[in-house]
Amino acid sequence: MSLTYQPLEQYRRRWMFNHHELPVSEADALQIKPLTQKSAMDLWNRLVSNKSVSPEEFAKGDWPTRTSTWHQSDEWQAAWDSDDQALPELIAQFIEWPEDAKVFFCYEKYDVIETTWGCFKRNWKCFLFNDNEPLFISSQHRQAVWFHQDGSCDIGLRG
Repeated sequence: MSLTYQPLEQYRRRWMFNHHELPVSEADALQIKPLTQKSAMDLWNRLVSNKSVSPEEFAKGDWPTRTSTWHQSDEWQAAWDSDDQALPELIAQFIEWPEDAKVFFCYEKYDVIETTWGCFKRNWKCFLFNDNEPLFISSQHRQAVWFHQDGSCDIGLRG
């Protein structure tokens, strides 16, 4: 599947990546690639759900709703609030991908961002300025993280 992107400067949530408290380097900004709505929809339909538009609407049968998907839970909010930029330890231990692995941060069917694992690790707090139940996945790896608004996350293997 060929993906198309919109410039970060035109992305409706670009402020998350140029917030004065969590600056993103120029090099990393080049790796934060919001998908066009059509590409986001195609990717969501293929890797997340062909029935639901957003995580709040997942239907029975969608892999994120299966209890067998999620192996562990963790808290992300305390790490996000801290001055330490490191990912929550459980997530960092669970995902051992190459730095250049392509990853997707999925807010909803029409709002997905592609980046690399290394870029996400360095800037994960920016992605979570919008914590409305986003999913973090890769098309090449099964590990997944579902971030929840209450500051927790589920960690597991997508179906």
